[in-house]
Amino acid sequence: MSPKDNFVLPDLPENPSRRNFFKSGAAAVTLTLAPGITVMAFGGTAASAAGADAGKRWGLLIDVNKCAKDCTACVTACKDENGWAGYGDPEQNSQWIRKVTMRNKATGHETEMPVMCQHCEDPPCVDVCPTGASFKRVDGIVLVDKHTCIGCRYCMMACPFKARSFVHEPVNNQKPHAPRGQGTVESCTLCVHRVDKGQIPACVEACDATGHGAMVFGDLNDPASDISKALASYPSVALRPDLDLNPGVRYANL
Repeated sequence: MSPKDNFVLPDLPENPSRRNFFKSGAAAVTLTLAPGITVMAFGGTAASAAGADAGKRWGLLIDVNKCAKDCTACVTACKDENGWAGYGDPEQNSQWIRKVTMRNKATGHETEMPVMCQHCEDPPCVDVCPTGASFKRVDGIVLVDKHTCIGCRYCMMACPFKARSFVHEPVNNQKPHAPRGQGTVESCTLCVHRVDKGQIPACVEACDATGHGAMVFGDLNDPASDISKALASYPSVALRPDLDLNPGVRYANL
């Protein structure tokens, strides 16, 4: 299979002194989260990770054979749930989840599938972030702390899945559970606000509502969970397995 989207991991220089400077809290970051609301914050992600359970690792299994062509229910649900529908230049709009077409050059067979943050066990975005704004919770969910993100976009360059977006436009009517900020970077959160309440992500709920059932969400550490049973029952693959990132998102029948 040959993806139309070319997932590439660039070589990025690392500057430990700069990273440590920001992470130590020696530098303050000022940004506008919404018109008229300016936040002055230092590094720290404790509040963002308060609901995480170290005994769990949340993940998704996507069966591409069940992902209907031209169906965008998961994308629409994510937009509605998290409020990232674009209001500016379409080429610069945020995109937490997108449909990607995979085409076999030899046969011409095409497969469509959703791609979002893969919530890697070893996320490159976290490695390159100079402020600690990109971080992984103990339950495997990778997030961006908007209070400490300085919009350098190193994480966007490091992500081999093109899963992160820079917020170019002024932010309006944002959701209380999904704070956004112009000049910051954002991506799929696995609907962490829902997960912490024992609910499933909006994309999974929407996919189930269509009757396609292409997405399974659950605890990868629990052998009795639906996702663990499914993974044990039939083959699945990770995107870019050569990078050895052990993503929390896996694909069946790809």
